[in-house]
Amino acid sequence: MRAGVLHAPHDLRVETRPDPRPRAGEVLIEVTLNGLCGTDATEYAKGPMMVPLHRRHPGSGHVGPTVLGHEFIGTVVDVGPGGDADLGSWVGRRVASGAGVSCGSCRWCAAGRTNLCAGYYTLGLSTHGGLAELVAAPVSTLVPVPEGCDDTEAVLAQPLAVGLHAVDRAGIAPDDDVLLLGAGAIGSFILAGLRDHRGTVTVVDVDPERLDVAERLGATRTIAVSRDSTVEELRDLVGVDPQVVIESSGAPGAAARSLALCARGGRTLFVGLVKAPQELVLSDVVLREVDIATTVAHICATDLPRALALLEGSPLGETIGTTTVPLDDVVTRGLEPLMAGTAGGKILVDPRRG
Repeated sequence: MRAGVLHAPHDLRVETRPDPRPRAGEVLIEVTLNGLCGTDATEYAKGPMMVPLHRRHPGSGHVGPTVLGHEFIGTVVDVGPGGDADLGSWVGRRVASGAGVSCGSCRWCAAGRTNLCAGYYTLGLSTHGGLAELVAAPVSTLVPVPEGCDDTEAVLAQPLAVGLHAVDRAGIAPDDDVLLLGAGAIGSFILAGLRDHRGTVTVVDVDPERLDVAERLGATRTIAVSRDSTVEELRDLVGVDPQVVIESSGAPGAAARSLALCARGGRTLFVGLVKAPQELVLSDVVLREVDIATTVAHICATDLPRALALLEGSPLGETIGTTTVPLDDVVTRGLEPLMAGTAGGKILVDPRRG
């Protein structure tokens, strides 16, 4: 098969590799589309961070050059060994993958928090993923795609599931005023998850095009700011003290800004991943009883079906914009524009096209 394989920073090669062989409990999927996200671009530009190029991943056991791709859909064409009739019933099904693999038996899995599994690993990051013609995936990560959901919508299910999980973690009451800092890729999917929220949803970003998308996704109000806007300036622009602030930009200093903008007794959710240390003065946060919450990934068994149901009834692709590129162009028309911040909308890769 042909696949996009990360060998080192700035070294992703489209090459021919042996077809994957599904193990017990796994199926083989012929990939239809694979979505690219900022995590893929970060691994390509600044990694390895999660991709185990030089050390064995404790969950997956994988080490070495890795096929990227954790947002993929396709059709099941084969199953692993064992003769399980239920496994065989997956053949021919169109499926979306949540990509997060959990053990099912640790205390976090027992509590339904499979995204925190003690042995958690991710297809396309911890081990080989869907930026390829074929991928092996555990059935526990898969959900059948509804018949009325187009491929270009279904491939958005995994990132939308991340957004839905973030909304759940934010603990938003029906009439809360919500402030979303950052309307990039994940911010858009969080906003999609807030479509039915009764209270106000204010979105802040530095990019007018992202704010245009936010308006189409139902934001009550959008505010364009500069990268060096102060907390005082932001507070004046926002006007209200939001009960919930969602920080999805991951920009330097964003954590402190989001906490400062949150109302007394409110809640701040951190979504954006920031690797660099940040200074926080927590005395004011404590005195105002601001809750701090975080979110990571999603729950395959619950968030992924919800995402597919939403995408079937309320398509997102046209709103956020999608561009499909062939596998051979994954670097020049996919990862590099993402890295440079010039990608418009969601970039999808068709591994069947050279």
